[in-house]
Amino acid sequence: MASHHLYGALIALVCVLCYHNSLNCGFVFDDISAIKENRDLRPHSSIKNVFLNDFWGTPMHKEQSHKSYRPLCVLTFRWNYLLHGLEPAGYHLVNVLLHTIVSLMYFRMCAMLLSEVASFAAALLFAVHPIHTEAVTGVVGRAETLSSVFFLAAFIFYTKATRRKKSTGWRYLCLSMLFVATAMLCKEQGITITGVCAIYEIFVAQKIRLGDIYQLARSMMSGKSFTLPAGWWPHEASRRLAVLCVTTVALLFARLQIMGSQLPVFTRFDNPASVALTPARQLSYNYLVSVNLWLLLFPCDLCCDWTMGTVPLVESFTDPRNLATLGAYTVIGVLAWVAFVENHRQKSAVVVMGLAFMLLPFLPASNLFFPVGFVIAERVLYMPSMGFCILVAYGFHVLSERWSRKMTWCCLGFLLLTHSLKTYNRNADWESEYSIFMSGLKVNQRNAKLFNNVGHALESEGRFEEALQFFHKAVRVQEDDVGAHINVGRTYNHLKMFKEAELAYLKAKSLLPKAKPGESYQARIAPNHLNVFLNLANLISKNATRLEEADLLYRQAISMRSDYTQAYINRGDILIKLNRTKEAQEVYERALLYDSTNPDIYYNLGVVFLEQGKASQALAYLDKALEFDPEHEQALLNSAILLQELGRPELRKIARERLLKLLTKDESNERVHFNLGMLAMDDRNTDEAENWFRRAVHLKQDFRSALFNLALLLADDHRPLEAAPFLNQLVKYHPDHIKGLILLGDIYINNIKDLDAAENCYKRILQLDPINIQGLHNLCVVYVERGKLLQAQACLSHAHGLAPGEEYIGRHLQIVQTRINRLRQSADGSREKEVAFADYDPREFGGNAASGSLPDPQLDFQLLQGTVNNDNVHQEQQQQQQGDGTEGVAHGTVHDMPTPLPHPELPSKDSPVSRRADAEPVFIETEGSSAPELLSQSLADDSKPAPLPDAARSREREPAFEHPSETSSSRSSRRSSRSSEKYPSSSAGLQSASVTPQHSAPRNDAPSIGQDLDDPSSGMS
Repeated sequence: MASHHLYGALIALVCVLCYHNSLNCGFVFDDISAIKENRDLRPHSSIKNVFLNDFWGTPMHKEQSHKSYRPLCVLTFRWNYLLHGLEPAGYHLVNVLLHTIVSLMYFRMCAMLLSEVASFAAALLFAVHPIHTEAVTGVVGRAETLSSVFFLAAFIFYTKATRRKKSTGWRYLCLSMLFVATAMLCKEQGITITGVCAIYEIFVAQKIRLGDIYQLARSMMSGKSFTLPAGWWPHEASRRLAVLCVTTVALLFARLQIMGSQLPVFTRFDNPASVALTPARQLSYNYLVSVNLWLLLFPCDLCCDWTMGTVPLVESFTDPRNLATLGAYTVIGVLAWVAFVENHRQKSAVVVMGLAFMLLPFLPASNLFFPVGFVIAERVLYMPSMGFCILVAYGFHVLSERWSRKMTWCCLGFLLLTHSLKTYNRNADWESEYSIFMSGLKVNQRNAKLFNNVGHALESEGRFEEALQFFHKAVRVQEDDVGAHINVGRTYNHLKMFKEAELAYLKAKSLLPKAKPGESYQARIAPNHLNVFLNLANLISKNATRLEEADLLYRQAISMRSDYTQAYINRGDILIKLNRTKEAQEVYERALLYDSTNPDIYYNLGVVFLEQGKASQALAYLDKALEFDPEHEQALLNSAILLQELGRPELRKIARERLLKLLTKDESNERVHFNLGMLAMDDRNTDEAENWFRRAVHLKQDFRSALFNLALLLADDHRPLEAAPFLNQLVKYHPDHIKGLILLGDIYINNIKDLDAAENCYKRILQLDPINIQGLHNLCVVYVERGKLLQAQACLSHAHGLAPGEEYIGRHLQIVQTRINRLRQSADGSREKEVAFADYDPREFGGNAASGSLPDPQLDFQLLQGTVNNDNVHQEQQQQQQGDGTEGVAHGTVHDMPTPLPHPELPSKDSPVSRRADAEPVFIETEGSSAPELLSQSLADDSKPAPLPDAARSREREPAFEHPSETSSSRSSRRSSRSSEKYPSSSAGLQSASVTPQHSAPRNDAPSIGQDLDDPSSGMS
């Protein structure tokens, strides 16, 4: 007993040593679909969805489902997610623990058939066999390890039920059947244990010989009586076998009902032999038996994906590979013959059970009875390897008795050592997607999926040129691979080579199967192949003149598959761009009929209502999206912005909670930091706001709104010198930012005293907007500061002509006129007078060069008085000017004034924010600004007018609504999201965080079947 425990401890230690480096691996290959993108793992998802959807989170009734019903395995993933989210190490740790448990249970099971030492050898070989790396190191391989726990438990309890000769052992039998059902709910292969138990009952427990069965069958066929020995077949065994049969039939019937009596649909790319003609199909499937047996014997060249052209079809009887098929069946046949004719009962039992454990669990994945979604999958050999290890260990045991014991165990030790090293090194291949697929290419150059997946790994790192090379290689290996052409097109799109991208998409589209009369089209095309329509439509929709063409492509995809929800989502985006928001709403509502739990659809409906100016309905749909997916990043961000805009303190608290939740998910999201800063500003917490804005600028140096708001905050806090660097950074990246230029010019004049820099700022503003009153006025102030009073007078007259309703300009012009008159009365020859009346070019401030550079100051003064006082006096002054023949002399008079532009009306704080894509920030001077007061003081003490930065005092909000994460193949959100920034019109003086539709569609990375990295069908078992 002590030795048994010691052996068990050694087995556990070996498992940990071999697989501890798997804890460093991430989520790769099918892990992405089953873990990262499976909503059933999220705590907010209803637990019942685990029992309604397949392993990958797709409803079982949908055609896209692979019918892999493994709810108990998904539950363990859900528990992992509950404990540590998407941290891969926890998932890998559970897999290692399960493999250790299976190895210990296997050791106990082997002890029923072999000696303790031989059982120990079998368990060690099972623990270190390299073929298990995919099942243990790959997270989705948990289906194998978890099912094996209950698989072995069912067998162990069944053997206990058979121990008493005159007892059925109902308690153990019922427990065994419960574990059978549990094993099947972890993975479909689990049901094969009933066959193993039946063989154990007949050939081990009841010790029936093949000769007895042969004599019984012969007598029954000849009609002769054949007397069975007394007690040859007890009734208890019949009851147990009956229970096994009933349980098996009941479980299979339930499984068929769950599947909807439909087999999953796979393409010829997943399993080429499934669509081959006779005899190629049968010859190829039987040849695969020898390939799998070879992998168990010599696990040297392991590959994560054996689909497509990895194993060429065996198309004729003259193919030399048929010899391998013949050899494999010969070995199995010889072992079976030895088992049934051997007089040594232990040897017979070991061989029989070894074959049973090796062959029966393999049958569901063998393609011999029904096609599966792969050619070979290493992880499905996890259970069959149990029988293989029994046979190998027993073989070494026999050799040790007939040959040199020391030499035999040295050979076994060498085998275990080499297998251990191979397993340890193979684990490192699963560290990342690039490493696992490159390792596959080292042993397999005929599989286009591997080239595609290496390309995807490079693409995710932004290495598009290198990715394109692998995608082109995939096309060369499999010229009719639709997905490979889609990948080429998408990569060209990333490289801004749009013409080449369109040609690649058109090539992929041309490879789609043609419709046949009387045959369902959707039954003949892989769902992911239709994504070529999405990619092509998204590409051409970049050209605003081809939106209708894009819409036609989406409608074509929908006509091929009415339940193609992604096409509905993408079409809704196009309709919004076409300003057909009512149609977009109908399209999204139609999509809900096919996928009522899709948060992206609810999000997009929220965007539609926002486009329609219905903020409350928009918020309701955003909240609905969060109900189905509380982690929905765009819904969290944009609902927080809407809540903030409502201006109620209790809603700002909710908005803050949502933004902080986003921050825990991604601390590098500068938009979240920015909007938290805006919330702090609304709460008048300037210190916190400054902190958030600084973080946003640190994360994104050219963050337009964060730079301006931070500078504005510092300037308002009487720290202008700290604000200046951020304003300089702002105009460096955004030289057209008028508000920033105004504020920067103000600081240059009042704080830094750099008039040249200030003048450059204001002249830049007038280049961007020649009728910008504030920039023009402040340029006039620079002239005053320089002492160029005549130029300042002309400048202010021009400004007054553009905005006659702005009284402060009239007051400032009057100040300048007063000083000019004072200087005219002073003695000639002073430097001040020389500067004040120097010639100038009125084009510097947008004036008319033909008007001259020496206006009549008295005329300007009269014009000023007429404008400031009343319209009648203004008309009299006009007549006087005309009578004097001085029209066109004074720059800025009524004759030179363009039609005044009315200021836009400032909406109330509670008014809804318009979300037009073409809306630009509007800069207005509010009545509550402080600058007019400062200028009034300057008028009172006859000092120089100061710049007016008030219109620039309105804070900016960064555009926030953006398109949702793009999907690729079966992982709907794997690629990075694209944001489409839209600047809304001003609301209460703020440039609000804009709301750009998240339309799950505009997908530059639309899915493609070639992205088998993301497709559950690749390698799925």
